[in-house]
Order: sequence, then C-alpha cells, then structure tokens
Amino acid sequence: MKAHLAAVTFALTSFAWGLSSSALAQVTRSGPDASPIAASVTIPPGATVVNLSGALAAESDLTAPEGSLQRYGDTETQTRSVLQRLAAGLIAQGMGPEDVVMMRVYLVAPPGSDRMDFSGMMKAYKEMFGTPEQPNKPARVTVQVAALVAPQFLVEIEVQAAKVFDE
Repeated sequence: MKAHLAAVTFALTSFAWGLSSSALAQVTRSGPDASPIAASVTIPPGATVVNLSGALAAESDLTAPEGSLQRYGDTETQTRSVLQRLAAGLIAQGMGPEDVVMMRVYLVAPPGSDRMDFSGMMKAYKEMFGTPEQPNKPARVTVQVAALVAPQFLVEIEVQAAKVFDE
C-alpha cells in the first residue's frame, strides 16, 4: 500500500512539474455567464495581489464651476472616469482590468433623488467588464452611502486585482 501511494504521489508530482506554473495556478471565476459580476473568484497561491484604494472621478467639464457636481458629471460619467483611473493604476502594477477579482462600489444618490443611480453605474461598468474584448468579471458589492469626501462626488470604487506572472 505504501509503495502504491508513493508511486501515485511521484506520478502526480512528475506531472505537475511538467506543467508551467501558469497552467497550474490561474485566477478562476465562476457564476452565470449572463451576470455582470462573478459569483466567486479564486486566487491561487503564488499569485500577485494588488489592492487599489478607493478612487474618485477626475474633472470632466472644466467650464463648470470649480467643486460643482457638473464639473465631475453624473454617476455614469463619474464611474467611467473612476474605472479609467483604476485601470491606469493597475497598468502601473503590470496588470489591467482583466485582473480585477474584487470590486467595492460606493454610490451617493444624485441631488434631488433618494436612490443611487445603479443603472448609470452599470452602463459604464459594462463597457469595461464582461465584454467580448475583456470577458473577465470581478466579484463585486455595490452600496449606497450618505456621502463621500466632497459633495461633487457620486462614485468611489476600490479594487483588488490578482495575477499569476509567468516565471
């Protein structure tokens, strides 16, 4: 029995050594294809994990009054800006949006509303995640908050990304 167990262990180990590290360890996502988010994401041992702090939108209309909501745009515009900023941060780390495994989205209700603009956020989100060009989708939570750091901000997003780099 011990000899058989040793032979099986040797065979599995030999097989594993024959595969590249990327074939053994990949970030995996699961969930319905139609869903805009992953139900779960598994990060293998040895993957590089990067956490990007919450990002806010850049100014989108420099002709609007400084510090105004109009200067930063609506929820859709701000989401697009925030995702672009996060993508740039990931690129600086040798990663990209395809490597995002977890996303936390904080939304403020636009002035005159008591509900966050979830559909505006989703419109911009779907431009970057779950597309034919970039099919990877992160696990995600989206919550409405009372306020962010300043009244002109409607969106803040933080992400965690993971990637197995080939050696």
